[in-house]
Amino acid sequence: MYPLFRLARVFLFSPKRSPLTPEDTGTLRMVVWPWDCDIFFEMNNGRHLTLYDLGRFDYGARCGLLPLLKTKGWGLVVAGSTIRYRKRLLPFQRYRMHTRLIGRDARWFYFVQRMTRGDDTCSAALIRTAVTKKGRILPTQEVADALGYPEWQPAKPEWVEAWITADDSRPWPPEE
Repeated sequence: MYPLFRLARVFLFSPKRSPLTPEDTGTLRMVVWPWDCDIFFEMNNGRHLTLYDLGRFDYGARCGLLPLLKTKGWGLVVAGSTIRYRKRLLPFQRYRMHTRLIGRDARWFYFVQRMTRGDDTCSAALIRTAVTKKGRILPTQEVADALGYPEWQPAKPEWVEAWITADDSRPWPPEE
């Protein structure tokens, strides 16, 4: 089941939190609930990705993107991801989710997200996203202009560029 109560909390409270710029990292404090877990009593791998959505929604609310989605009729899409799992998250454990926008190109925004317990990183994901209008991907420059950060375009880390290249080399649709 989609975490609707957590989503409502993000939409209600994130706009009231301190604003973020593209250089900032957003952080959410969270708890592993029993319904987040699989048969091994640890957070399910798919739940990690679902909860990372909430981190990006929090980031979007705090940087001013969510109001633009409503007024301009824009939408959001995830177009690719890669994730690593390294430490288990068990029922009732508290953890932090960190969301950082690390770059953009003409079409895509790239986020790095991590779930941490203390100094341990439990999982980390690279997510490629876009803003859409009427089913079409908007140029990232248009979005950056609307947010008031037209000049923000840092160099993407080498490992992100390597992932982009590797992902672009995959056949689509996949061969059988």
